[in-house]
Amino acid sequence: MSRTSVVAVVVAYNRQELLRRCLDSLAEQTVALTGTVVVDNASTDSSREVASTHPLGAHVVALPTNTGGAGGFAAGIARALTRFPRADWIWIMDDDTIPTATALEALVQAAEAYPGAPALLASRAVWTDGTEHPMNRPRTRPGLPPALHRHAALAGARQIRTASFVSILMDARAVREVGLPRASYFLWNDDFEYTSRILRGRVGLYVPESVVHHLTKALGSSDADPGERFRFEVRNKMWTFRDSTGLGAVERLAYEAATARRWLRATLSSADRAALWRAGRQGLREGLARPADNAEVFLGTPVQADVAAVEAAAREGRDDGPGLKRRGPAGEGERAGAASASSGSAGAAGAIDPDASTPPFSVLLPVYRGDHADFLRRSLVSVTVEQTLRPDEVLIVRDGPVPDELEDVLARARRGELSGEVPVRVLELEENVGLAAALEVGLAEVAHDVVARQDADDISIPERFATQLPLMAAGYDLVGSAIQEFDDEADTDGVIRRQPSDLGQIRRALALRDPFNHPSVVYRAAAVRAVGGYQTLDLMEDYWLFARMIHDGARATNVPQALVRYRVGAGAYARRGGMRLLRSELDLQSRMRRAGLITASQYARNLAVRASYRLVPTAVRQAAYRTAQKALLRRTR
Repeated sequence: MSRTSVVAVVVAYNRQELLRRCLDSLAEQTVALTGTVVVDNASTDSSREVASTHPLGAHVVALPTNTGGAGGFAAGIARALTRFPRADWIWIMDDDTIPTATALEALVQAAEAYPGAPALLASRAVWTDGTEHPMNRPRTRPGLPPALHRHAALAGARQIRTASFVSILMDARAVREVGLPRASYFLWNDDFEYTSRILRGRVGLYVPESVVHHLTKALGSSDADPGERFRFEVRNKMWTFRDSTGLGAVERLAYEAATARRWLRATLSSADRAALWRAGRQGLREGLARPADNAEVFLGTPVQADVAAVEAAAREGRDDGPGLKRRGPAGEGERAGAASASSGSAGAAGAIDPDASTPPFSVLLPVYRGDHADFLRRSLVSVTVEQTLRPDEVLIVRDGPVPDELEDVLARARRGELSGEVPVRVLELEENVGLAAALEVGLAEVAHDVVARQDADDISIPERFATQLPLMAAGYDLVGSAIQEFDDEADTDGVIRRQPSDLGQIRRALALRDPFNHPSVVYRAAAVRAVGGYQTLDLMEDYWLFARMIHDGARATNVPQALVRYRVGAGAYARRGGMRLLRSELDLQSRMRRAGLITASQYARNLAVRASYRLVPTAVRQAAYRTAQKALLRRTR
């Protein structure tokens, strides 16, 4: 058989004996596995130890919290793809699934016998008494012509539209194209949503000769009284019908009608209708909000970089908007988007080693005469001795002469008194050249390609670089984060300024606003230089730079966690307006239009909205800004 490199993914939670039986059955398969990944979903029993010591030699991912089946499979698939980049197939199941010895062989044989390239094959799941499990009966694809039915019959199968996560074999190429399950679903409908995405425009087969035992406590369908879990059913169906790309318009209407009938049956069969609808109302409220993306769910977990790598590679293969460039040759591989994720920007995001060390990096910190000595000292300490992952150097660019108090801090920094073992260099410019030019000089002098920005009056939290650098190792070119405003004078924290993490959302946001918080970014100096670097544009040089980087195809994301504390004073909102900003705004919009980054209608809108914003009174500007930030927070959560 030509494509039989199979990696199994098992999600485990507090069923150690069933997990042991599951792993025993995997070891007995007549088609040998290339590898096995077990995700321990923060079990409180000995599941992790069972997986770690089993003779199968599974690679174990221990998550710090229970992320449900949805999160477990997202984590496991991501780790499988990054740890076994040459795998042809990913075979997934829960720990209460016990495959028969020939279960995998039957799936592989069906894939080989089908006159085409199926993207997914599902096993027949039976209960303890051999009865087919109604919870895992896959949906037949409707409207197929007779010829396609005959093709499926040649493989001893039938075509399906969706499937459950109880023993499905997925083509790794298809997984790399569509990305991962939505971890925020936690449980229920996560398999429906994910497999509908995989099988939209691809072939899925149900293979009854591949048999697994699904050892649930009772034999019942998903229509059985869900009780408090009705919350997940309602919420996740709302998210699926509103946000998922897995269903076409006609399909969506059909499934919505089927869902209405299902909810009616659940209501009629419920032993406690009040509790059922209480859970339903909670799901309705949650369903109105946007689900957290996978980057947020897995922030700070062992699979953070794996998830980022797989989803970056999937986004690389999708068209996120007109007029946008994509690095690397398009259309390579057997299918569009199936090319190796190593094409594109720096870093082989689709095939990283999750255990590899993070790249060496520099911190670039400009300072000028208007900065405060105490703030600079605090800022420097925060990016060196307080970091859990320390930089390899700090390069301070002194933009022209500075007062003696600042010179004293710079002298102490040179001597290493403020940065521990992190070397600090100070590059002295004789005259003040402005932020853009100072950063350009610094970028030409940094020792490493990966560069973290820091301002002289901001504070990086200790986990900042430990959070962002694994994403750079995964192949990103630009990684920002949320920032937390604070005011020393008032001794209060202000709003958290979050930005979109999905590349498509970032690209769409660029037409109206800057989707990055400049003091929080880490980027590749090579990617910055490739678009001409920082260019002078008073107070908007970062927006103009990031717009060009994204337009050029840079892989980018934002971490939802506030990794930088951003100092604001009494004049912060006043500085966001006035004639100086208006001139920069007009210049920026003209450059964006000439470069083809915005359309004529977007140009007109931006002049009306953004230029007007620069001229309104400061109190109005402050209120509008805070309202906009709250609206952005609702959209990005």
